[in-house]
Amino acid sequence: MKNRFALAPMTNHQCAEDGSVTDGEVKWLSMRAEGGFGLVMTCAAHVSKIGQGFPGQLGVFSDDLLPGMKRLADSLKDTFSVVQLHHAGIRSPHEVIGERSVGPSDHEETDSRAMSYAEVKAVIQDFIDAAVRSQDAGFDGVEIHGAHSYLLTQFMSTELNHRDDEYGGSYENRTRIVREIIAGVKSACKSGFSIGLRLSPEGNGMSLTEVTKFCQEMIDQGDIDYLDISLWDCFKEPEDEKYQGRTLLSYFTELDRKDVKLGVAGKLYQPQDCDAMMEHGVDFVMLGRAAILHHDFPNRYQEDSKFTATRAPVSAAYLKQEGLSEAFVNYMSGWVGFVE
Repeated sequence: MKNRFALAPMTNHQCAEDGSVTDGEVKWLSMRAEGGFGLVMTCAAHVSKIGQGFPGQLGVFSDDLLPGMKRLADSLKDTFSVVQLHHAGIRSPHEVIGERSVGPSDHEETDSRAMSYAEVKAVIQDFIDAAVRSQDAGFDGVEIHGAHSYLLTQFMSTELNHRDDEYGGSYENRTRIVREIIAGVKSACKSGFSIGLRLSPEGNGMSLTEVTKFCQEMIDQGDIDYLDISLWDCFKEPEDEKYQGRTLLSYFTELDRKDVKLGVAGKLYQPQDCDAMMEHGVDFVMLGRAAILHHDFPNRYQEDSKFTATRAPVSAAYLKQEGLSEAFVNYMSGWVGFVE
């Protein structure tokens, strides 16, 4: 990375129905590369057709999608480009995937069915194949999406995973799927191909102690290059009272990180917010809303580290000027107070 600014992976609904890259996706991401982001990450890209999480999602589940992926990678040559690998699990809308969604166990609320042992092994291979596909397309790395209650989080959850095989029950078994995916990606891809891991710090059926323990184990295993911790608010204290009295962030900056870098996301809107993260020992910041509002946030920061960033609400015309497609603008209109 040429600097400490990364574009956070964001849902945008602007790819084709079959998961292929569109002009809108290329424009949105390439403008962030031109705007100075040292790392540009795609939205969550589903590794299995049945794992699609939303309409217009980027797909990375088939070689048929390679031409568009190569086009996208070519447009990001001026930055460090990453594909976020994702499976929505029980959160896959049935009307989008055309069948019942799947997860670690049966889930009545979403009418999802438990994956068979063979299906678990198959989805592990899907993640590995998607990583190789991303490498072949010309991207610099992948991030494994283990956050926000999607499939990998569901497997790690004591609340959602009721399996009695080697992928359920104990902490070791619940986290096995993530460890096997990352080890498989490391083995299948070339040396120097970057591997990141995104995790939620709390909730989702895991205690903060379990999450930090898992982070340290993944660091010690030596197969990841960075951790991406999605804090929602980088300045908050933990929700669980027994961990309060210090920031949630501090539980991750105190890890023995060795050569593994730490990136965080959550309510980083202004340059001083980013500076505060650096002072707290973070290696890089993941910008979401700030990057939507300023495609050139890093370049502006370089020119004036105390500039005042635009805050929402903004007009639809403003967002289109910043490289959002009509579909992306419509999606952002659903965020309270974002679009005028």
